Amino acid sequence: MNAADTGFILICAALVMFMTPGLALFYGGMVRAKNVLGTVMHSMVILGVVSIVWAVIGYTLSFGSDIGGLIGGMDFFGLNGVGVEPKAGVDNLPHLAFMIFQCMFAVITPALITGAFAERIKFTGFLLFTILWVIFVYSPMCHWVWGGGWLAGLGALDFAGGAVVHMSSAASALACAIYLGKRSGYGKQPFMPHNLPLTVLGAAILWFGWFGFNAGSALAANGLAASAFTTTHMAAAAAAIGWMVVEWIHRGKPTTLGFVSGAVAGLVAITPAAGFVTVMPAIVIGLLAGGICYGGVLLKHLFGYDDSLDVVGIHGLGGTWGALATGLFATKTVNELGNNGLFFGNPGQLWIQFISVVATWAFCFVMTMILLKVVDVVTGIRVSSEDENKGLDVSQHSEVGYQL
Repeated sequence: MNAADTGFILICAALVMFMTPGLALFYGGMVRAKNVLGTVMHSMVILGVVSIVWAVIGYTLSFGSDIGGLIGGMDFFGLNGVGVEPKAGVDNLPHLAFMIFQCMFAVITPALITGAFAERIKFTGFLLFTILWVIFVYSPMCHWVWGGGWLAGLGALDFAGGAVVHMSSAASALACAIYLGKRSGYGKQPFMPHNLPLTVLGAAILWFGWFGFNAGSALAANGLAASAFTTTHMAAAAAAIGWMVVEWIHRGKPTTLGFVSGAVAGLVAITPAAGFVTVMPAIVIGLLAGGICYGGVLLKHLFGYDDSLDVVGIHGLGGTWGALATGLFATKTVNELGNNGLFFGNPGQLWIQFISVVATWAFCFVMTMILLKVVDVVTGIRVSSEDENKGLDVSQHSEVGYQL
């Protein structure tokens, strides 16, 4: 084991953990004042609930011995056999360090989904849905890509979670938005963010934490981590500018919300590619992500679904573009464990990336629809019209965010 690598990964795990409270602020500022605590609570309670689910069963389903390329076995149930000894295949780290790093990914992924059903979900139904989703959607996806499952065998490249985190949450978010229906008054009255400085602070925390997310996925304090750190930052910067320019042309003025949304879009898009591409392609990926995700946000108006905080437009289209861009720009000069992409003489990699995109969207959307139906039957999933009008803060938690 390597002490420097272990220290680095533990710090990265802490950075990824900090992203979930950052997401709480990012989402919390965009909803109406009567729903700010309910929205923040979604991310914060996930930090507690999903951590326990991960320790008990999620980790073993993700990284246990492979069963048919689809799911992990029960080798590590209840973290049995997960201690300070090295993990097989990751000899430089204590097994517990690898496990807790992956735990933080499992935490933030369902938290991303909460933006789609903000302001209208029942808290009991939300808790049950989250537990089931981590077991039946996230864990299989994680195993497919990072745990030795069929997508890994196919050769799909996903350095830090384009499919596992972003496309999976976005496909599930789309299912949630469709199943729960629109918020009361949607399309008839304005739904304005109540506290944009809160959102900007949350975006800044996300940008900061993302360095742990992507650089930490090198699983060592080495040159690959430095490369992933740099590509992450440059893609975010380029995407923030790209979104701002497109919005400026389209709406006539640049906005603060647009700039930070663009930054998040760039961070999403570079996530699958961060450890496989050089800096200039990362800037291209980010720049295009800004425009693509800006257009993606407009799709909800075209198709009529109410994705409250634009999870589909940013994480869905950003993650999809990033996965495909990995198939274009990946080069073994950055990561010898990866593959070359189309622009480096390997067009087959782009096809593999496309298969991973389709498989992720299809599986996560269908499974989420099934889970939503189960939860709706067991606990109910949407608050009553009366509770929705009161706001989630009062109706679900008997408190208010501001005493004015």
